[in-house]
Amino acid sequence: MNRLALRFRALLLLTPIVVAAQAQETQRITITGNAAPQAPSAAGFGDVALQRAPFAATVIDQRELRDAGIASLADITRLDAGITDAYNAPGYWNQFAVRGYTLDNRFNYRRDGLPINAETVIGQANKQGLELLKGTSGLQAGTSAPGGVLNLVVKRPRDHVRDASLSLTQGGTAEAALDVGDRDTASGFGWRVNIDGARLDPQTHNSRGDRWLAAAAVDLRLGRTFVEAEFEASRQSQPSTPGFSLLGVRLPDAKNIDPRTNLNNQPWSLPVVFQGRTGSLRVTQPLLDNAGQQIDLVVHGMRQQLTSDDRIAFPFGCSAENAFDRYCSDGSFDYYDYRSDGERRTSDALDLALKGRAQLGNLLHRFNGGVMFTRYTARFGGQAFNYVGTGTIDGRSVVPPDPTLFDANTNRDERSTELHLQDAMQLGAQWSVWAGLRHTRIDRQSMQTDGALATQYKQSFTTPWVAVSHVFDAGTHAYASVGEGIESDVVPNRSFYVNSGQALPVLKSRQVEVGVKHSGSALDWRVAVFDIRRPATGDFHAARGIPATDGCSDIDPCVRRTDGNARHRGIEAEAEWRAGNLSLRSSALWLHARRTGSADAAINGLQPTNAPQHSLKLQAAYNVAVVPGLALVGFVTYEGERMVLPDNSVATPGWARVDVGGRYTHDMGARTAVWRVGIDNIADQRAWQEAPYQFGHAYLYPLAPRTVHASVAIRF
Repeated sequence: MNRLALRFRALLLLTPIVVAAQAQETQRITITGNAAPQAPSAAGFGDVALQRAPFAATVIDQRELRDAGIASLADITRLDAGITDAYNAPGYWNQFAVRGYTLDNRFNYRRDGLPINAETVIGQANKQGLELLKGTSGLQAGTSAPGGVLNLVVKRPRDHVRDASLSLTQGGTAEAALDVGDRDTASGFGWRVNIDGARLDPQTHNSRGDRWLAAAAVDLRLGRTFVEAEFEASRQSQPSTPGFSLLGVRLPDAKNIDPRTNLNNQPWSLPVVFQGRTGSLRVTQPLLDNAGQQIDLVVHGMRQQLTSDDRIAFPFGCSAENAFDRYCSDGSFDYYDYRSDGERRTSDALDLALKGRAQLGNLLHRFNGGVMFTRYTARFGGQAFNYVGTGTIDGRSVVPPDPTLFDANTNRDERSTELHLQDAMQLGAQWSVWAGLRHTRIDRQSMQTDGALATQYKQSFTTPWVAVSHVFDAGTHAYASVGEGIESDVVPNRSFYVNSGQALPVLKSRQVEVGVKHSGSALDWRVAVFDIRRPATGDFHAARGIPATDGCSDIDPCVRRTDGNARHRGIEAEAEWRAGNLSLRSSALWLHARRTGSADAAINGLQPTNAPQHSLKLQAAYNVAVVPGLALVGFVTYEGERMVLPDNSVATPGWARVDVGGRYTHDMGARTAVWRVGIDNIADQRAWQEAPYQFGHAYLYPLAPRTVHASVAIRF
């Protein structure tokens, strides 16, 4: 047993003794972290309680993340049944599915309401919380996948912040963070600084790395004008972990796979390096504030600059059996040396908006209207994707490198102008109407780094959204909404497409949602029923007009066009119950996701890959009365089977995982210390956590093994 494991065992044994001796007062632990959370700011309707908002959303604050031992975005899937993994490769950027639709890392992420590119590792040290708005997001984003919008809330200055923390995770990961800030009462000037550094050494083999983040935020009131500015810089360097796969026609038994195995373990394997710099400036100028009416002018701009070196010894297919969507029957696979260094992505956004409330006749309006300008550029060099030999799933094969940059990459330029208007109208004490629309004009260009295969197109579209809500009593609220979302794409500029380089008609998704929310002294619950239709695309032989299931070629070219829909219907339910020292929270999702209306009758009625039909997440917290300040927490995660292949011929079994932990809070004079200990996957359950079908290939990612983590945070 290594020294770190011994330290963890000692910490687990000693913590109850230490906390019992030092306990002074009871500190309650809650599941939600906020008795009355606000609706996501990215929704655009201003200050409204989440309980009264006419849409489904999840708000996760920093305290919840700490209690669950969550250090990266990948693990938030444990907290909400509507969020599932979608190719969450360790050491790489995170991908999620919401209501079965994978969020687009280029278009579905926001940072304090402004669009960012999430093709990077997003640091959490300077984030106050996460806001997830579920369902079609055409009102909040010009183009986006229909799953929803994930908004990152940046920490801002407040009075006397003095927090330092240290955490350890089994395997050898150690992280230290500092969060300090204050506000001068005379001038009103506020500041806040966050510094975080980590040595990354998870249990997964050959995955050592490091990361750091430094961020600062300031604000100042100049008369009636409020100015806010912030900046962050970050870097992570760590080898990524590729997935396993089918072995011929066989789904390997997860119990026979060591989840610590990293197939990216060649002597020449290099880490993936993500670096980022993001800064924003927001100015709020009150224009009117009297007689219950208020209008503010808000100017909010941001720039995000990302650089990355993407490298991996990549397992892909089995040429020996002429199968390129899985590994070989004997457990071998083809190895490729993939490298794309010096990738640069820059995103700019500027939003000019009028926000406020006004009484017009008998109607009270809460409104937000304005214009947003965005620009995105991506610049790349050459890339390598070179066959270098054969590997095996035991991770013992050694092959030579070939870093020759044979392949071109694709540079992109995108601009958009978005006019947006939202209005919440209160019709008396019980009824409200919520409405809005966004008109977007996009201008997109792409070209390979060698100057070939250029495309350019422009499109304009409008995405409306409307909801009606009714208050039955002080604690019960119901709503119904209809909204649209937009995705835009272009046919690849390849010779075997007769419509190569042409823009496809915009893919307009539509969602209908009906929900009921209740909030009481002991019980809160929410139920939402949704139906989302999203157009799908497919390739068809140009001459024969039939689906190109056998592929396209210069001799038998294809046309790409819309082809039916991906329809996702489901029920989401959440409940939180509080009784004395015990709190319970649960969320569940039943999802019926199917392909409909395709010209290829064989795929109609099939379930999409990697999207479980059932998901259940439970969290519990108990304040131990005999040890004031001590709380015990538990997490149960269950997800149903996932389809591995598009033809639904193979599926991974459902799985369940249990995590446990504890938190102890005590005062030490002028200081407060919070100790946390947790064990994830306490039963060391072996299962396939997810089965992403990416790049025309089926991958399998195992549940992480049993992992112990501990931390201490001191407020001084």
